[in-house]
Amino acid sequence: MEYVYAVLMLHSADREVTEENISKVLEAAGVEVDEARVKALTTALEDVNIDEAIET
Repeated sequence: MEYVYAVLMLHSADREVTEENISKVLEAAGVEVDEARVKALTTALEDVNIDEAIET
């Protein structure tokens, strides 16, 4: 769940949702980063409009 929170935080701060940025947010929160999960999440979100997803 913390991976999704990292994405939402980046989006809310108008930062690009990238593997590097997600990892930085997670590391700052003290989370041990699983790079495979970060990569899978960014791949899954490539065609997702986060604003629309939040509204639905």
